[in-house]
Amino acid sequence: MKKHFTSSILLWVRTDQSRQTGMDYWKGPHSGIIAATPGLEEYRQIHLAEHNPGLWPATAGVETGIPGDRKIDGIAEVTFQSLLSPLQGRKQTALAHTDEANVFRRTLLYAAPPNSSRWYDVATPAETVSSRAIVFLRRRHGVCGSAFGKFVKKDLIPALAGTGVLKELRTQSFMPWIESMWDTPDVAHDNPIGQRFHAAVVLGFADKAARDTFFSSSTVEKLSRQLTPLASAIHAYDVESALTYVKHGHALPHYQE
Repeated sequence: MKKHFTSSILLWVRTDQSRQTGMDYWKGPHSGIIAATPGLEEYRQIHLAEHNPGLWPATAGVETGIPGDRKIDGIAEVTFQSLLSPLQGRKQTALAHTDEANVFRRTLLYAAPPNSSRWYDVATPAETVSSRAIVFLRRRHGVCGSAFGKFVKKDLIPALAGTGVLKELRTQSFMPWIESMWDTPDVAHDNPIGQRFHAAVVLGFADKAARDTFFSSSTVEKLSRQLTPLASAIHAYDVESALTYVKHGHALPHYQE
């Protein structure tokens, strides 16, 4: 397991043009701005499928269906080399802020403390990921953050890693959401308290069949029961593609899937 300094920006493309136009712009011109930012260890775009009702099985008392009016289009997953990296990249970040309105209608920065992002060694280098899901967790009202975080770290992650089917496992625990941290011009940043997330887990599989089997497994059924007292929402998104533009601190000539 490796600890990282990672933040995620949840993205919704503009609706006055086709969704594909927006996703292509994000993949192309906008990616170039971010990839040129100094101080990045990795920059990855997670493109979510357009049809995304929710992969997590229905669970009594928990919102597992993804509401259509808040359905995310993609996530910019940005991993920094050090605590000072965000300061190093201020010039490029300013360019990114200006460009956001060309493609996005809403963007939400979910920042995370240093070393709170964890990447787990669940596969050999020769194994590839052909299918992914990303799961967002919303802490139930009245549940303290430490109890929620302890469950994620001590119970949820070991249970996921122990399945033996994952080819990728990454987790993020988010700091309290603050709008002013990413107040980009001409883009919405509305994020009501009852809609906010507190953690995310990226799951990678050998293929779609393995992913489908996982979500219908007894492991997920058991986790649902354990999560019910702690989480008010479990939104599991179908990931269409994960494109890497910066890897090991170096911008790639072409993105890698």
